Amino acid sequence: MGPRIGPVGEEPQMPGKDAKAMMGAEDTPGGKASPNPQNLRRSIFYSIKFFVLCHSLLQLAQLMISGYLKSSISTVEKRFGLSSQTSGLLAAFNEVGNTALIVFVSYFGSRVHRPRLIGCGAVLVALAGLLMSLPHFISEPYRYDHTSSVDMPQDFEASLCQPTTSVPAPTPDPSNSSCSSYTETQHLAVVGIMFAAQTLLGVGAVPIQPFGISYIDDFAHNSNSPLYVGILFAVTMMGPGMAYGLGGLMLRLYVDIDRMPEGGISLTSKDPRWVGAWWLGFLVSAGAVALAAVPYFFFPREMPREKHELRFRRRVLEATASSVSKGEDSPPESLAESQEKQDSLTQIAPDLTVIQFIKVFPRVLLRTLRHPIFLLVVLSQVCMSSMVAGMATFLPKFLERQFSITASYANLLIGCLTIPSAIVGIVIGGVLVKRLHLGPVRCAVLCLLGELFCLLLSLPLFFMGCSTHQIAGITQPPGHLPRPELFTACTEPCFCPLDDFNPVCDPKTHVEYLTPCQAGCTGWALQEALDKSQVFYANCSCIVGGGSVLAGSCESSCSHLVLPFMVLISLGASLASLTHTPSFMLILRGVKKEDKTLAVGIQFMLLRVLAWMPSPVIHGSAIDTTCVHWAQSCGRRAVCRYYDHDLLRNRFVGLQVFFKTGSLACFALILAILRQQDKEEGTQVTVSTSGLQQQLLTSGPEKKPEESRV
Repeated sequence: MGPRIGPVGEEPQMPGKDAKAMMGAEDTPGGKASPNPQNLRRSIFYSIKFFVLCHSLLQLAQLMISGYLKSSISTVEKRFGLSSQTSGLLAAFNEVGNTALIVFVSYFGSRVHRPRLIGCGAVLVALAGLLMSLPHFISEPYRYDHTSSVDMPQDFEASLCQPTTSVPAPTPDPSNSSCSSYTETQHLAVVGIMFAAQTLLGVGAVPIQPFGISYIDDFAHNSNSPLYVGILFAVTMMGPGMAYGLGGLMLRLYVDIDRMPEGGISLTSKDPRWVGAWWLGFLVSAGAVALAAVPYFFFPREMPREKHELRFRRRVLEATASSVSKGEDSPPESLAESQEKQDSLTQIAPDLTVIQFIKVFPRVLLRTLRHPIFLLVVLSQVCMSSMVAGMATFLPKFLERQFSITASYANLLIGCLTIPSAIVGIVIGGVLVKRLHLGPVRCAVLCLLGELFCLLLSLPLFFMGCSTHQIAGITQPPGHLPRPELFTACTEPCFCPLDDFNPVCDPKTHVEYLTPCQAGCTGWALQEALDKSQVFYANCSCIVGGGSVLAGSCESSCSHLVLPFMVLISLGASLASLTHTPSFMLILRGVKKEDKTLAVGIQFMLLRVLAWMPSPVIHGSAIDTTCVHWAQSCGRRAVCRYYDHDLLRNRFVGLQVFFKTGSLACFALILAILRQQDKEEGTQVTVSTSGLQQQLLTSGPEKKPEESRV
């Protein structure tokens, strides 16, 4: 059974002067005993304010490294030949390690040396970041032109039409094959390393926030705790925005910037074959996490409780503290609520061993799930979190494909518009709940209105886009039957490698060809300009009159719609975030007082299991179904090169509308149940009042004879 452990929720006993003088190495910074109590007061590591500063920076860096993969998901797909389903599973895999350990970490509470455990978790997060960048260093340099051994600016002839008579017939040579068993093994090893890194990232992030907030609440002045929690989450909420901003900067650099070929490369960031330096962002954010982890190994296990109250405007601090959220996927909470969440399930079993705790957990879980309000609120939050998880993972890729913009620009739009709008919505929701003193019914009305307008703003997104332009041999213009013979007759004299990808565009007809060879081009020319140079491929037999084509994909005819699209997305994110605080208050006010801690813990566990883990995979699978041309690698399906834009837009936006509709239906049921409960309570009050009056009327005449007898 193991030793019995005392309750977690008890206030830690502060040592007196004599005890402080005898304090051991475990409770002093750096592990050195300090017999003089005055030295403890002078040490910066005994200041709760310094701990708040360090923890704010650590959580900022931790969320930055957690969100960075989402900003570079399309680049990782392109670099390692992954489908969207696989990349979605990779993005969700950090929740596996986190969910598996969060209950046990919360169980231990203040029984361990919390600062050191936070530092160890941060070290694991930094190692996970380094591990995520490892595939770049163990892989061969990226080759965007598979027809030549090296990528050179003068290598434009490799994709030209070569007469079949001058090209020797290819003979299979297993020793020189790019599909050797070693290549396949290396690919599997690279993918396995990234999945292991994501799991390690989730495990390392487990103790950071729970232990940090409980440590602040234990040793901060009661009046200062809301301020510190508000500062902590205000800084933390900037993490996802910084992750997208970092992605926007890193993806402007070429992936092999550390091993560029002689003479440079002939790609620009607008080329569909461009791969940015995705790995560099992991190194930067891992370094930031490692630096932020150092002070935690010098904080004591316990410190003197703060004695003085800070003089600030209390109403601002309370509004800030009530509008904080748990990282990317948590609703706002006040200090008391956050402390209940961080202690999680420990308070329901104050004197249990770990085995007893595991045995009692399922029974209490079922008891909590029987609350209809709690269950409906959690379901609504599961729907919204599923929408947010899919949007955060694949919105950059959607913008790239739908509006023909670069990955860098897509990340900057999300980091500068969508993330700040969501933060504003969270803050406004907390302020409304605080200022208007909203009860459960009004909280449900606010959530219902927020979801309704968020859903209405999503409907125009179905029409903000354009169809896929014509791609020779793959897609046909609307109203035309597929006629592949149009593009095979003009390329019969040419030997065109099947795995080559160097798209060119006919500016007159807006038709795109996979390679200059498939357009029948036999020559090329380079036109120099002041700001950039443009490559032309000439003498193309598939072009009317043997004209020329431009290197690169055809520009989208609806690129100007990207800003209106992002404005609607950002407004919808703000309205969806508006519901976080009132929905969280519905949980706290809808369950019994003794079940609040468990309800909050179960809420976040269900959000991870039902939303943040499966949603990226669902969105990735839906995106894969819209692909019209897959790249092949060693006989297997690799990255998708062309999508059906109309189908992609309808399914991606349709998933958002589906989840928003589910959340809206849940809040409508919540409002109906709350109003029914109010009616029943009003009826009970009326019945009890009339019964009391009847009892007084009945007992009145009986007292008069007694009084007359007296």
